[in-house]
Amino acid sequence: MKKIMVVDNEPDIVDLTRTVLELGGYSVIPAYSGEECLRKLEHDHVDLILLDIMMPGLSGWDVFNRIKKRSPEVKVAFMSVLEISDKRKQVLLDEGLAEYIMKPFDKDSLLETVDRILNQ
Repeated sequence: MKKIMVVDNEPDIVDLTRTVLELGGYSVIPAYSGEECLRKLEHDHVDLILLDIMMPGLSGWDVFNRIKKRSPEVKVAFMSVLEISDKRKQVLLDEGLAEYIMKPFDKDSLLETVDRILNQ
């Protein structure tokens, strides 16, 4: 079973995303801050991290950069309400981001996106 870490400082978002992913057959590790994400990665292997960008403390950008330096094989997708340009998205993809998921998302599109990332 593929393991996904969901990182967001809003517990409702983590719970909702976790429920959708578990119904889709995935194992989910919740994290509520960038710091917690990095701590859990020290002892948990994950196949994908769904990472909020705007969080107190370490932002998603900071966490992404640390993950890519430490564990470049781990796939990371941002989840955000912030729209970005296609040009900026391409830069992020070139830097190793797996996907940029806009919130709010519906369960079917989230599962399709996660399936696609994990099957690449």
